[in-house]
Parts: sequence; structure tokens; C-alpha cells
Amino acid sequence: MRGIGTKLTKPALPNLKRLPYGGAEAVVSAHTRKTTQGMVSAASEYLYNDKIQNQFLERYRAWIGESYRNSFKNLDKFPVSASCNGTSEAFDKFYLDNCTRRFRCFRGEYMYHMASWRNYFDWAFIEDGELTAQDAVVISLPFSDTGNKHPDMQRVLNEAEQLGIPVLVDCAFFGICANIDFDFDHPAITVITFSLSKSYPVSHLRIGMRLTRVDDDDSLLVMNKTNYTNRLSAAVGLQILNHVSPDWNTQYWGAAQKELCDKLGVVPSNTVIFGIDSTDKYKAYNRGGVSNRLSLSKYLANKDLPSD
Repeated sequence: MRGIGTKLTKPALPNLKRLPYGGAEAVVSAHTRKTTQGMVSAASEYLYNDKIQNQFLERYRAWIGESYRNSFKNLDKFPVSASCNGTSEAFDKFYLDNCTRRFRCFRGEYMYHMASWRNYFDWAFIEDGELTAQDAVVISLPFSDTGNKHPDMQRVLNEAEQLGIPVLVDCAFFGICANIDFDFDHPAITVITFSLSKSYPVSHLRIGMRLTRVDDDDSLLVMNKTNYTNRLSAAVGLQILNHVSPDWNTQYWGAAQKELCDKLGVVPSNTVIFGIDSTDKYKAYNRGGVSNRLSLSKYLANKDLPSD
């Protein structure tokens, strides 16, 4: 663990958002923009509704189970729900809960983890050494670098179980993915988190949910139990969950994704906003993993690729 005064200034990962196919964001179209604005306006009436938080959490769980293109099994094994500011707040609580451990993730994982760990915690990539009993693991499903399930996810979960290592599974891409089947009833998994930031253009409202196996009365649960959470976000989230299918993005944008991927010569990801290059044709988009991830979010609505 680093001491006071040793903060690093080197970026956790190269900033690819400035590139035409960098970053990862919800698809914004005239329809989604107009609908979002209407939802935000309508949500203001819920600021004094002390039931909106629980209504949102109950609906979110049900919404996940309504997907016909994905199968997320046994989420009921994580009965404790909490509203959170996107997935990021759930990450922060996981770091705090495991602050004496060394954090581990695969190369190409969401950069927020490395940006958070580099100054305050001991950490290492999973590929760089064997897991130990003093580790804690974070892994995204779908995996951040490809939008598909990481091929070594099950192996790492099994090793984590043997060593008593806690694992957080980040499902931020649920709502823009298809063909992801997973049974969450694995003893190593202690935390699961979801967000609507990639499913709909509401990232600045920070609409998320954390699921845990036990009620440990941590600070996030204290805020939820006292109903001191973002009701506006919960209200907008509830409207999205009531009006937008978890499969809508993959159904609506799937044909455009394939068309753009064909033009670019890359492989469509199971996450509809991505095309994946494994040939180094687009090596500028490598995020530290074994492939190059191209974000198509800005081009799916009109199917016009940048000239450069």
C-alpha cells in the first residue's frame, strides 16, 4: 500500500476517448434523447416519494430476469439489494471492505479499477502471477475488453473458491449484451453490480444496483436503510426499466452493428456497441488486453463511419 505523498500521475490506461472508436457509452439517437428528457422531467415528482428506492430495486431484479437473449441465473442467492451511484460506488465499497488484500483483475479490465488502486492499494494483473489467499478479484461480465465472457472467468472463480478469495462481478454491460449465460451461484462471488449507464443515455444520473449475499451494514446499506439515496435517479431508472426491454439494444442496433463491423473488418461482440479486432489492424485501440476494442456507439444510429 502506498504512503501519503506518493500519488502517481501516470494514466492507468491510455485515454482512447479522443479516438473515433474509443471509449464505451450508450447509443444516443434522437429518439433516446427525447425520451430521456421526458423521463427526467417526469421523475421530479418522486423527490419526496420514500418508496421509490425500493420500487426501483425490485423492478431492476425483475427486469434482468426478463431477458430472452441472456440468462443470469441464481441472482436470488444475493438477496440484499442496494441502490448505488452506477457501478463505481459498489466498486469503492468493495475496495474499502477488502482494503488489506491485494486486488487482482485481468488485463483489459475497466480502467476505473487501476485508476483507483494505483495510489492506495497493492494490486496486480491476474496474468502476472498466481492468486493467493490474500487477494480480492474484480471481473466484468461481459468482460470490459471484448464485451464477451472472459474465457478464464470460470477457472479464476474456482481458484478463488479454493483460496477463500472474494470476487466482485461487474455487470455494467447488461442491457446491451446478448448470448451471455451465467450461473451466479458460485461460492467465490460476494458482490454483483449493475448499471443503466450503457443501456440508455443516462450515465450522468448514476443509476446502479448492488447485490450481496449478506447484510453487513456497510456504509452503502446504511444510506439505503435510511432512505438517503438519489430518488431522481431511481425514478428515471424505474421508468426505463418499465418501458425498455433488457434486450431492446441488441434487437434494435444488432443489424447496424454487423453492418459497421463488416465495413471495418472486425468481429461483432456480444455487446452491441463493440467490434473486436484480433489482427492488430486497429492496434491503437488496445486497452492492455489481447484484442483491440472498437466502440461503435456514436455511429450505430446513422451508420456513418468517420472518414479517417
